[in-house]
Amino acid sequence: MSEQQQDQEKIESGQLNCLIAEDNLINQKILMRFLNNLGLDADLAKNGLESVEAVNNKVYDVIFMDIQMPLMDGLAATKCILNECQLEKDPIIIAVTANTSKDIEKKCYECGMTGFISKPVSMKVIKSALKQYLNYP
Repeated sequence: MSEQQQDQEKIESGQLNCLIAEDNLINQKILMRFLNNLGLDADLAKNGLESVEAVNNKVYDVIFMDIQMPLMDGLAATKCILNECQLEKDPIIIAVTANTSKDIEKKCYECGMTGFISKPVSMKVIKSALKQYLNYP
C-alpha cells in the first residue's frame, strides 16, 4: 500500500494524527475546534520544545506549527523534528503565523515546512491545507 493510500485510510477512519504547536490559548482552542469539526483529534504542544518531545513519543501525520513560541520557536522546532528526530516518515508541517512577510514565509520553507497559512485561521483554510497536503476530502 502506498503512503498516499495509507494517509487516505487514516483520514477516512479519523485516525490522522495531528499536533497543534501553539502557545496562545485562544488559537489553540480555535485550531482544535476546527480539527474536531472535521472529525479529527489533535494533541497539543504549548511551545517548540514540547512539539519536539511530542514527535519523539508519537508519529504525527500533520503538525500545525506556530512560528513565535517560547523556549523554542517554530522554525527551530521544525529543523529539530526533521533533522534530529528518528522518524520513519516526516510529518507534514504547516506554519501558522500572524507574520505574513515574504521573508518569514521563505524561512518556513527553507527549514523544511510543507505549507504556510496566516492567522487568523478559518475552517476553510484548514480544510484547504489538509486537502492540498494530505488529500483530505
